[in-house]
Amino acid sequence: MGQPWWQGAVGYEIYVRSFLDDDGDGLGDLAGVRAKLPYLADLGVDIVWLTPFYPSPQADHGYDVADYLDVDPRFGTLDVLLALTTEAHELGLRLVIDLVPNHTSDHHPWFVDSRASRDAEYRDFYVWRDPAPDGGPPNNWVSHFGGPAWTFDETTGQYYMHLFLPEQPDLNWAEPRVCAAFEDILDTWFSRGIDGVRIDVAHSLVEDPEFRDNPLLGEGIEQAEDDDPSPDPTTARLVFDRFVHVHDVDQPGVVDIYRDWNVVAAKHDALLLGEVYILDPIKLHRYVTDDALHAAFCFDTLKLAWDADEVRDTLRPYVEVSGDALAWPLSSHDDPHAATRFGGGARGARRALAYFTFLCGLPGAPFLYQGDELGLEDGHLETGVASDPIAVRNPGTIGRDAVRTPMPWEPGPGFGFTTGEPWLPFGSNRTDETTVAAQLGFPGSHLERTRELLATRRRLSALTNGSPTEWITDEGPVVVIERGEEVLVALHVGDGDGPAELVLPEGCRLAFATMAEVELIGDTLYLPEDSAAIIELEPTEDGEEPMLDAEERALMDRAAADQDLARMSGDDTGIGNDGAGGANG
Repeated sequence: MGQPWWQGAVGYEIYVRSFLDDDGDGLGDLAGVRAKLPYLADLGVDIVWLTPFYPSPQADHGYDVADYLDVDPRFGTLDVLLALTTEAHELGLRLVIDLVPNHTSDHHPWFVDSRASRDAEYRDFYVWRDPAPDGGPPNNWVSHFGGPAWTFDETTGQYYMHLFLPEQPDLNWAEPRVCAAFEDILDTWFSRGIDGVRIDVAHSLVEDPEFRDNPLLGEGIEQAEDDDPSPDPTTARLVFDRFVHVHDVDQPGVVDIYRDWNVVAAKHDALLLGEVYILDPIKLHRYVTDDALHAAFCFDTLKLAWDADEVRDTLRPYVEVSGDALAWPLSSHDDPHAATRFGGGARGARRALAYFTFLCGLPGAPFLYQGDELGLEDGHLETGVASDPIAVRNPGTIGRDAVRTPMPWEPGPGFGFTTGEPWLPFGSNRTDETTVAAQLGFPGSHLERTRELLATRRRLSALTNGSPTEWITDEGPVVVIERGEEVLVALHVGDGDGPAELVLPEGCRLAFATMAEVELIGDTLYLPEDSAAIIELEPTEDGEEPMLDAEERALMDRAAADQDLARMSGDDTGIGNDGAGGANG
């Protein structure tokens, strides 16, 4: 029957307001996305995911939707979006858009009507509850962004629920008309040519029907020590993290919603991709059954330390349970860039590329976030810059602004992103040399290495056709998987002892390496720390692309390193020399 088009694909997330500004107002837009579609196709990705572009007051940068079927004039028009969709298809790209079904904007006509009276037509589209006996909120639920999850409405004398901002009232998915409305929304977008939806907070649509209190951490739950890292550094120590969320998220019934959506999607061969923020392989698997979501993000990939045992022990259960029904994000608009997570500077970029190579070896769909292909770190922003609602509502927290800084395209004022004043600063660590233009076509650059990686993955069918995954190493600093007895992927996270030597079967071929120092001599693979390699166990003779030998790769990498040294003046920040005359990133 053939595999679904999304199986084995590579995704690329575009944070629209920060990607490219076409009209000079400082805000990225859909025309800017359209202009860079050839760049994305040439990079080698298959799926382009757009963050919200809908009409919105922008209280949460578009995740507060006022109209699900139109385009905010700040980002363009519906005609521009449809032209973008057509051009993406002509280039072989699939377009996935964000859908936000957990909540709307408080400016949405449904909510405007809902709060008019208790008998309003759309009253039951939202979660309204009477005050507690003391006049306070109905229960102790809190918002993801800090503060209570309830706001009192004077007009009708009830509280409405919002698991995010008060400007984002939660929809009531126990109301059949809400279910019907969203099936119509899905059908409309798919009929317009959109290839799928990324479903925002896909695990949060249904609540406990009794609205019971959530237990506090410490009430039968061991609380983390103060010196332990937060599970999510962008929301560290927020009120939300003090509770065990057993009644407000991941409730029975939410998967049934996606079974109905699956029927709609099947008519259009469209993808349902869930932002299911559940760090448990078994619980996550419930969402990606054959008749529910087609795929879901594995967010543990964004939490792992640079540790071989942690990589193996964390990711292996996800692969074993859900296999190619998972998407593997390297970074996202909600989490630090991988280069920042893995130490920053040249080392962070080098590790990020090695880690992404490993993710490309797993069954499912690896995802880049804009700038990852450059090895970008988070933008270094001055104190006092706060656009993200997390930082605005919780002074002293990090927020997500640093990962949402505009994309640096080329040298000069505005970095090719805008001719105006950017909506968010670029960050003091952005220089002319950290742009796309500085890496495009430059042998050994992070961008060109990423392009080579994706081309290699596309060529090796064992990495994209759902072939079985076998974990070869159970301990040690090198993580090795085998796909379908055809391809090995090896990642060396480092243990301070220098390069590892792996003895491989005779006749193997080095298909891709993140560094020039990676060599396959005879049947021995020499793998430096913080590097990764893809090995063909049974190389094909026909139709294969030529692989540079070690000497040619070394020459290319030395040129890249020389450029890095020149542009960084000895400062080991951003994307730079790896310290050993080897690969950039």
